[in-house]
Amino acid sequence: MNSTVKNILAVVAGLVIGSIVNMGLITISGSIIPPPEGVDNTTMEGLKESMHLFQPKHFIFPFLAHALGTLVGAFIASKIATTRKMTFAMVIGVFFLIGGITSVMMLPSPTWFSILDIVVAYIPMAWIGGKLAIK
Repeated sequence: MNSTVKNILAVVAGLVIGSIVNMGLITISGSIIPPPEGVDNTTMEGLKESMHLFQPKHFIFPFLAHALGTLVGAFIASKIATTRKMTFAMVIGVFFLIGGITSVMMLPSPTWFSILDIVVAYIPMAWIGGKLAIK
């Protein structure tokens, strides 16, 4: 297979699989750490209106979803890529970072969580995913 095609597939696979991991963790989060009483977490408006009810424990799974989705996506992209493996891992990190910044702008969350999420969950996790794949 052509190197360019394989590298493009690496990015696509990393984004798709990383997103599946992300959504899987978000989907199961409510059954492990239930949302506060009366919170409608099925819509963006419901989340915005009830964000003040969330405690720090309610942010564990969103952070894990973002971090592990990025980590797995970067690992997959780096494993599939034929050249510049770390570059492709970091590309996944940048894509997920853009999504994270968009999420922070659309859904207000505590400042501590926004900073932690943006600083730790994307670029560092992509770097770790790339390093794990290269070994």
